[in-house]
Amino acid sequence: MRLAGPLRALVVVLTVGMTWILGSAIFGPDRGIILVRQLLSAPSEVITPEPRPRRYKCGLPSPCPDRHFAFRIVSGAANVIGPKICLEDKILVSSVKNNVGRGLNIALVNGVTGELLDAKAFDMWAGDVNDLLKYLRPLHEGTLVFVASYDDPATKMNGEARKIFEELGSSVVKEVGFRDSWVFVGAKGIENKSPFEQRMKNNKNSNKYEGWPEALEMEGCIPQRPTEDH
Repeated sequence: MRLAGPLRALVVVLTVGMTWILGSAIFGPDRGIILVRQLLSAPSEVITPEPRPRRYKCGLPSPCPDRHFAFRIVSGAANVIGPKICLEDKILVSSVKNNVGRGLNIALVNGVTGELLDAKAFDMWAGDVNDLLKYLRPLHEGTLVFVASYDDPATKMNGEARKIFEELGSSVVKEVGFRDSWVFVGAKGIENKSPFEQRMKNNKNSNKYEGWPEALEMEGCIPQRPTEDH
């Protein structure tokens, strides 16, 4: 690193010298001096790398408005790569945190503060759907519910479980089937259907993986639930 300056100066001297020698030999001494002056007065071209696009919370390409939570959800890829749930630049669920599992991966969040209340995975292939029902039935008003599928989200999901997700704002939970990819954000007490939901059907003719569709990725800004003072 300390040789960079001297080496750069040496290159400049050699360049100037060669320019004077060649200019003098071809055009004469006076013309050689003129060429050297032109060389020294020419602005050096500086190549600057393209700036990287700025990324915001959870990798979003633009910041969320005030009183909104930034989020990103990625479903599992087949039965190999686990799902991920990010909120306000904090990873709530991921394989790195060792809190993912086959089925439905759910994170419950305080809709006012954005605080993680709990995160848990429910096996919808060989597990007991009653564990999922006991988890969802007592939700408090305004609780945000983040859902990311992994492997199979639907085999054990019964009518009551689907109805609860509908009440949380889901539009497609009735159609979620064996090995579908599904990501969803809803809330207890939501008045309309949630705009944050995607489903990819398991179809052997179009699956990205042999027995599973491609993973889904969804991002956005969730309005913060107002407090009693607002």
